[in-house]
Amino acid sequence: MSFKSITLATVAAIALAAPAFAESMIKVDDPYARVSAKTSKSGAAFMVIENHGDAADQLIDARSDVAKKVELHTHSENADGVMQMLHVPEGFTIPAHGNHMLMRGGDHVMFMGLNQQLEHGDVVTVTLVFEKAGEMTVEIPVDLERKPMHGGGHMNHGTMKKN
Repeated sequence: MSFKSITLATVAAIALAAPAFAESMIKVDDPYARVSAKTSKSGAAFMVIENHGDAADQLIDARSDVAKKVELHTHSENADGVMQMLHVPEGFTIPAHGNHMLMRGGDHVMFMGLNQQLEHGDVVTVTLVFEKAGEMTVEIPVDLERKPMHGGGHMNHGTMKKN
C-alpha cells in the first residue's frame, strides 16, 4: 500500500469517526415541551445540554416541523422592568465539561405558529444544531403537568440520535 493510500484511508477513517465522537460529547438530559394553554399558537422546549468534551460548543439553531418558526430564545428585563422574550441568534454556549440549562423563565427553544395542538404525552421531534458537534435529533415529550421548577436533569428522559 502506498503512502498516499494509507493517508487517504486514515483521513477517511477519521472523518467517519468524527460524528460518533462528537455525539458522545454532547448529551441532552430531561427534555420536555409545553404550551401555556391547549389553544396556544406557540410553545417551548426545555432541557439540560451537557458537554463532556474538552472544548466549549455553541447551540446555534433548532428546527422542527411542529411549528412554522423555531428559534432560540431567552427572557430579559427591559428598561421598564418588564420581562420580555428575545430571539438569541448567536445561540447558547455549552461550556467544556459543563452544561447549559434551557428552562422556563430563561433560555429555551421557542415554537411559534404551531402546526398542531400539543397534547400531554405527545412527542415533538427537534433537531438541535451545534457549531462543533453538528446536528442532533431529540425526541421531546410534551409534559403539560410539570411545575415550573421541576427538572434540572432528574425527570422524563427523551431520546436522541446523531444525524
